Amino acid sequence: MQALIAPLKELAEYDEIRKVTRQGKGTVALSGCVDSQKLHMIYGLSDGLKYKVIVTYSDLKAKEIYEEYRFYDRNVMLYPAKDLIFFQADIHGNQLVQERIKTLRRVVEGKPVTIVTTYAALMTPQVLWEEKDIIRTERGGSLDESKLASRLVAMGYEKAYQVESPGQFSIRGGIVDIFDLTEENPYRIELWGDEVESIRSFDILSQRSIEKLESITVYPATEFVLSEEQIRKGISKLEKEADKQEKIFRDAHQPEEAHRIATQVSELKEQLLEFQSKINLEGYIRYFYENTVTMPELLSDMAGRSLVFYIDEPARVKEQADAIELEFRESMEQRARKGYVLPGQMNILYSGEQVAATLEKNAVVTLATMETKYGYFRTEMHVDIAARNIAPYNNSFEALVKDLKKYKKNGYRVLLLSGSRTRARRLAEDLRNTEDAGLTAVYTEDPMREVQPGEILTYYGHVNKGFEYPWLKFVVLSESDIFGAEKRKKKKKKLYQGQKINDFNDLKIGDYVVHETHGLGIYKGIEKVEVDKVVKDYLKIEYWDGGNLYILATGLDVIQKYASADAAKKPKLNKLGGKEWEHTKTKVRSAVSAVAKDLVELYAVRQQSEGYAFGKDTVWQREFEEMFPFEETEDQLNAIADTKADMESHRIMDRLICGDVGYGKTEIAIRAAFKAVQEGKQVVYLVPTTILAQQHYNTFVQRMKEFPVRIDLLCRFRTPAQQKKTIEDLKKGLVDIVIGTHRVLSKDVEYKDLGLLIIDEEQRFGVADKEKIKKLRTNIDVLTLTATPIPRTLHMSLAGIRDMSVLEEPPMDRMPIQTYVCEYDEEMVRAAIHRELAREGQVYYVYNRVETIAETAAKIQALVPEANVAFAHGQMKEHELERIMYDFIQGEIDVLVATTIIETGMDISNVNTIIIHDADNMGLSQLYQLRGRVGRSNRTAYAFLMYRQNKMLKEVAEKRLHAIREYSDLGSGFKIAMRDMEIRGVGTLLGQRQHGHMQAVGYNLYCKMLNEAVLRLRGGKNVEDDDFETVADIQTDAFIPDSYIKNEALKLDIYRRIAAVENKEEQEDMLEELIDRFGDPPTAVMNLLEITLLRGLAHSLYITEVKARPDMITFTIYEKAKIRVDKIPELLEQMGGNMTFRHAEPAQFICRLQGGRRRFSGTILEITREVLEEMCVLREEEEK
Repeated sequence: MQALIAPLKELAEYDEIRKVTRQGKGTVALSGCVDSQKLHMIYGLSDGLKYKVIVTYSDLKAKEIYEEYRFYDRNVMLYPAKDLIFFQADIHGNQLVQERIKTLRRVVEGKPVTIVTTYAALMTPQVLWEEKDIIRTERGGSLDESKLASRLVAMGYEKAYQVESPGQFSIRGGIVDIFDLTEENPYRIELWGDEVESIRSFDILSQRSIEKLESITVYPATEFVLSEEQIRKGISKLEKEADKQEKIFRDAHQPEEAHRIATQVSELKEQLLEFQSKINLEGYIRYFYENTVTMPELLSDMAGRSLVFYIDEPARVKEQADAIELEFRESMEQRARKGYVLPGQMNILYSGEQVAATLEKNAVVTLATMETKYGYFRTEMHVDIAARNIAPYNNSFEALVKDLKKYKKNGYRVLLLSGSRTRARRLAEDLRNTEDAGLTAVYTEDPMREVQPGEILTYYGHVNKGFEYPWLKFVVLSESDIFGAEKRKKKKKKLYQGQKINDFNDLKIGDYVVHETHGLGIYKGIEKVEVDKVVKDYLKIEYWDGGNLYILATGLDVIQKYASADAAKKPKLNKLGGKEWEHTKTKVRSAVSAVAKDLVELYAVRQQSEGYAFGKDTVWQREFEEMFPFEETEDQLNAIADTKADMESHRIMDRLICGDVGYGKTEIAIRAAFKAVQEGKQVVYLVPTTILAQQHYNTFVQRMKEFPVRIDLLCRFRTPAQQKKTIEDLKKGLVDIVIGTHRVLSKDVEYKDLGLLIIDEEQRFGVADKEKIKKLRTNIDVLTLTATPIPRTLHMSLAGIRDMSVLEEPPMDRMPIQTYVCEYDEEMVRAAIHRELAREGQVYYVYNRVETIAETAAKIQALVPEANVAFAHGQMKEHELERIMYDFIQGEIDVLVATTIIETGMDISNVNTIIIHDADNMGLSQLYQLRGRVGRSNRTAYAFLMYRQNKMLKEVAEKRLHAIREYSDLGSGFKIAMRDMEIRGVGTLLGQRQHGHMQAVGYNLYCKMLNEAVLRLRGGKNVEDDDFETVADIQTDAFIPDSYIKNEALKLDIYRRIAAVENKEEQEDMLEELIDRFGDPPTAVMNLLEITLLRGLAHSLYITEVKARPDMITFTIYEKAKIRVDKIPELLEQMGGNMTFRHAEPAQFICRLQGGRRRFSGTILEITREVLEEMCVLREEEEK
């Protein structure tokens, strides 16, 4: 953009500097540069260069620069540093690798790019990919399927049955799915022999195709692609060195260390040769590659002359490099002493000096604020820029105008950048219309336009802080200088969330299942059974007394996985054909209808009462919402809109907002509270614990500091005098928002004009408190927040009774959490704590045994003597626990050793490392909850899941990998036990008594019954009469053959989804999906789809069983069937004597296919459909 570049060209030294950057060699030092101006300078100097690398001194700074430089150059990539200290871990998140490979890919493709990175990232060894490491293919080309799998594995991809996350691939019968690390969506390639028939991208969630592609390039999923030859050589080198090292340890009488070295190498060997897994190679890279290079060498190889390195604050960069070298060296020496690493692993890191030497072969520009030492660089030319930051105007338009007049008088050129085009245009108008200022302000969209002296130009764009060049008489102002920090909108990025648990994909053999008519049994797997020469898949369920029930796989919709809150307790099995299940069901049904009645009555009362109607949003409200520093998620926006609509209506609001920890429930409450306060109403925010009260108080004060709102806190942390004053002021109406524990419900607390009650973590209040709340809330709006996710199934039955908003989508990436799974190793713990303390953060150490927790805390104190270590657990006295937690929040304590007590709702953004001891003993959902405790700010968070050394069986290395695999799946978000959280949630939602009933029939069936009861009460329809199932037993092959879908879990899932098909459209949809995912379905699968539709038709005619054989079809009628009996003769007449009606228990229609006047042709399925369609005359007319 000319307006930005033109003034720089007037710099005396501009051309000289450009000459150096153009030659591609030489070092220039610029001093007197300030924050955002550095990026402006970089932009001005690199005009026309293809590759630019901005090197800074910390990950955080790199992220900031990356965000800001996007204004100047859309092609900017972040290249994060690899963590070499923790490479030992068995699994690390691949987020980092993904970002690095995206950058490498861009360079390989030869597209222009600006890379933002840290010096640390330049210090790790790199290797250049060769052409053979990249797969290119196009439609009509050829691909050797047999070699493809091994090629992809060598490229670092992992074979999976179904592709679910980046870096996986699957091959099944001519269909190859590959999820390239650098792409948003995976590819699906269809082969015909070796010829590529079609290529398309597909959606990970639905597994359906998105768009057709002509050609694709698949890049490696790892930075180090190894050929078998390299692996063999590397391993023999490793073994040689390991033997030598082992001998040294044995001679020194250190058997433990010797053993460690030996097992380490043999495990690595097994991992590489047997499992083909390349996970931990970073640490051993020197053994496999003769010649690694640094990033600068790699780039200058590819870019040649058109490359410049910009070093931000060279002195601090040197400081970072020294710190990293030191940390790495110390950690490595410790480990080498204990036999965790081999000597050859100690020199992986390039030193800061080595990197600087490679940098100096290229053009380097250093930018610093002060004239300091230049760190590693010898400079050939030094220029002082003397730029200045602009002091912020803090919303004062007058001060701005005053300064602009001064600038105009001195003939300055002023460029005003605004984050939105309309605002930029408005700014120009406002400035022109300012009384007697005489300012010439112009809005432009023309990038070639230059600013004239004495003129103000407004333009769309963004810099973090304004700056001026006094020598050049050029000023750049950003909107945030004028109106305070504007929130940064991040670009929407659809993250893959993982499926919500479907009841069936995790049905494993041995699970308890509930059959709606037969009760509780144990699932025993799928068996193929041949009846009358026809093969079908049956699910086998074993009941009490050894009774077995076989269910056609098409009738899956009547069984559910049994789930109850008490997972440890074994449920009692039912007996096949026994009466006890019926009793249980009747008992539960009556209990359920009582609940439903309460719910429906409550709803009716609420509908009739009048509440206060708030006005529409004010300007203040909008301004307040603009200051929210994050991007709101879709769900959050919907919830906010619904809440406001409720407040603006005359109905009394009673809205429940469910969302997992950290999904932004508090922000919704804050906005509602702000809306209420504007109309002079008071707001009560009720929380279950003192600590939460303190936290929310801080949040509220922080968010509302710009506005005249008085917020008070009522809880034990306040002195009696403070409490008394708050209570008096509440009565007078001087306090707008009061946040507190149940202290705010006490008798002595009165309100002048209460308008909104917000209840946080509803599930944690007792009955007595709830009664008090009820009294409080007779006619005020109530907003309830809860973290226990309310399951969809229950959601339906409560829908319309309570208004609910569910937040399911997690907030935009807060920095991803790097998860490491590894054996317990003191070195690792020490390094992790050190690293967190070095950046002034805090650490959680989760240890779940109260008896020895003090001992563990002492052990950690010994490891890191400089840290302040404390411990907390649930058996402490409440005050003591609160004190420790309070100190921890205030930052007095560095390391908190705690039991899993921390998984409930604490939100401390300064804690960004969590170490979980004996992680293998915890449930997945618990780990997920715990892991969610860190990573709540913009720094990278670390989670270490540790298990005992050598606890996992070594020989079952596979098992170990598998268990760990499951843990690392934590990264894939929500595939985790939503179930048990759901169940706990429902128990608390419906009260204790209901809990027992839920245990009796299992959770899903309970929800289904509740839903029916509510519908019955609201619609007056009796659902029980329709409570029967239809079985279709038709003599034809109907199953999913192994050749079509091999994986049993996937097969069950497809069976279940086919069973749920209700009409022609859904059937076509299902068919389309099957073809898309697995290829053309065989006849048996087509029959399956057809039978499902027949079942639906038969069900609507009250038929409980359709039995079709080649000579006759029998239809059994439900005893309470609502059919038109008077139409039966008409039907029999129409069927021309082929059909008879048997009036017995139960009643049946029998249709003979031979004899009689009617001729039938077609397959047995077609005939059955034809007969059923004839029988539709029996349907009762729908009541009008």
